[in-house]
Amino acid sequence: MNSPPSHGVDAERLHRLLGTPELVWLVERIRRRLEREQPLTGPVLLATPTQGQRAAVERLLGRPPRAGRSLSVRLDAVDAVLRRSGISPDGLAVAVIALTGPVTLLSRAHRDESSAWRAAYAALDALSHDRPHFAAWVARLRAEGLVRRLARTPDVARTLLDDTARVLRELPATPAVSLPTFSVRVLGSAHALDDGTPLATLTLSGVRALTGLPGGSGASWRRGAWASAGLLRDDLSSTVLTLNLRGNPALDWMADAGEPCVLTLRQLTHQPPSAAPPEVRICENPAVLAAAADVHGAGCPPLVCLQGQPSAAAHTLLRHLHEGGARLLYHGDFDWGGLRIATVLLRGVPWHPWRYTAADYRAVAAATPSLPPLTGTPTEAPWDPALAPALTELGVRVEEETALDLLLADLA
Repeated sequence: MNSPPSHGVDAERLHRLLGTPELVWLVERIRRRLEREQPLTGPVLLATPTQGQRAAVERLLGRPPRAGRSLSVRLDAVDAVLRRSGISPDGLAVAVIALTGPVTLLSRAHRDESSAWRAAYAALDALSHDRPHFAAWVARLRAEGLVRRLARTPDVARTLLDDTARVLRELPATPAVSLPTFSVRVLGSAHALDDGTPLATLTLSGVRALTGLPGGSGASWRRGAWASAGLLRDDLSSTVLTLNLRGNPALDWMADAGEPCVLTLRQLTHQPPSAAPPEVRICENPAVLAAAADVHGAGCPPLVCLQGQPSAAAHTLLRHLHEGGARLLYHGDFDWGGLRIATVLLRGVPWHPWRYTAADYRAVAAATPSLPPLTGTPTEAPWDPALAPALTELGVRVEEETALDLLLADLA
């Protein structure tokens, strides 16, 4: 708030009259009204005044002592005293500003702060413009208030979000690289993305938007989340189970034997398969892959098993196969958990259902007596909108092994 002209204020007399410790409460009330652009008229009340505060008001207004538990002061009367006495010819507002300094209007401060917060998101807005799959994530960040909790002020937020956008523009890292090495190259510090830092928290949130991984917590989840974007903290613990994939000497040897093979994330990032087959089948449960190896051996078409939620290694392998031209076909459990796993995978790589539609569910359920009841929280099936309603209607769970004979026949 621009200060009104104060050249006519008698500063010495003003401090004696209104600047005493006993009237601090009154000056603060007036200043708050100025900040809120409220009129300086009417009474202000002090609930339990001291004798000194009562005496100061009586001296200010030139009125006799009054009884009562509270103390009331009419601002119009104070304004009149200041004008009449010549202490502040322009009245109360000018006097308080002369006494306490310029007043910032709260409405303007709020507008300025809102503008600063909007400006803090400039780097992320540019990122979502250039890479639209981040747009929904950026909108969520604004709505959920995570950035405000991490940064507190717009200036800190701007630096944090600039660094977050800088990191996400470099992901996924291809070929994969260690997280500290990447952090030095992009941010100038090997520890900038250490666990628990605001930057690591925000970047991992963005990585989920990039890769489609579900939320989680703990060291294992963070390791997998970083790895899904090509940043390696531990490239040996994340694995994926395969059968009859080819493309390097070790894979070729296992495929010739028709034996399952466990691939680590390290192997997939350092020496991925050199070629992709035309078609790759994907299952959720190891029992399906084991049965395929037993029944078909080296004659089984290439098969990948997720073993539950897709690991960083599984995402890495399937993205590599898809980019190499392989058509991916997926089958999983017919239950709410199975649909969630399939949806997570679908966010990361495109696949086509392999006996995994509403019609397939109804057929297997009709042919199988005594199926367990369906439990859990319902979800959608983006690849077949009719599948979730079918699960709700029939209310039974069909595990992948229940359809094993059909799946093995497809693999013959």
